[in-house]
Amino acid sequence: MADDKKRVVAIGEVMLEMTRGGDGRFGMACGGDTFNTAVYLARADIDVAYATALGDDPYSDSIVAMAAAEGIKTDLMLRVPGRLPGLYMIENDKTGERRFRYWRSEAPARDLFELGCWNRVADAMLHARLIFFSGITLSLYSNTSLGRLLAIIEMARQQGAKVAFDGNFRPHGWKGDLPRTRTVFMEALKRVDVALPTFDDEAVLWGDPSPEATVERLQAFGIAEIVVKNGPNSALVAAGGRQEFVAPVEVTDAVDTTAAGDSFNAAYIAARLSGENPAAAAAAGHKLAAEKVRHRGAIMPRNAAAVH
Repeated sequence: MADDKKRVVAIGEVMLEMTRGGDGRFGMACGGDTFNTAVYLARADIDVAYATALGDDPYSDSIVAMAAAEGIKTDLMLRVPGRLPGLYMIENDKTGERRFRYWRSEAPARDLFELGCWNRVADAMLHARLIFFSGITLSLYSNTSLGRLLAIIEMARQQGAKVAFDGNFRPHGWKGDLPRTRTVFMEALKRVDVALPTFDDEAVLWGDPSPEATVERLQAFGIAEIVVKNGPNSALVAAGGRQEFVAPVEVTDAVDTTAAGDSFNAAYIAARLSGENPAAAAAAGHKLAAEKVRHRGAIMPRNAAAVH
């Protein structure tokens, strides 16, 4: 997975994030699953661009500025006049588990592959080192957009790009339409090299009884490298003809599990791009996720931890 001449292209939606603090007040930041991963990839010195669509408002300006400050390439963050980015609110219980509420149905990110300049994103994907997207990414798009996205991914793979995918199934994003969800996921999985699913999501969407069953199902699509994340339990790594459980870092002071999986993905991908083996990369993923859950919000302060 090494080619220093090319960058990673992550695709999806970045939204405004409102998080309630301990004093009951809300603080504003921004986040989104693949965007969170892009931030942590950039912090690991990986050349990464983020592909999405935003409005031309001050909030969209601040999102682009934040991405640039993190070292993310912003040339694929397309701007749509008169539109506003999506927004979500996080509230946490005493264990750090979170509840989300969304205002995003009109967000321009949904139209990324139907905008007049979508070919800019397509061209960047065709020259990418690795393309990263998620089940949430897929839930954004119309069938027309999905067709374009998957066709470009297929062409990019033919030109040497690797494709990494986090299933990240959120039922509300699919309006409860499980048949369509499964159909779209299966089309995507045919084009994936590295799968980074979370077992709980796979159990809900596919009825998988165990992480081993998830591996077996994904291997049927020809996916050579699979890491099944499983919350506080060991991750199951299947690659190179063998399977191995990689234990997590024990965390006793978690305050917010938001983006734990996203940070794991970033550390895993960064380690693999740097030449680490899959088991070592999963250990790196656990380490960063353990640090992330000690901080509120999707993106922890820059000085909190290094990906390496």
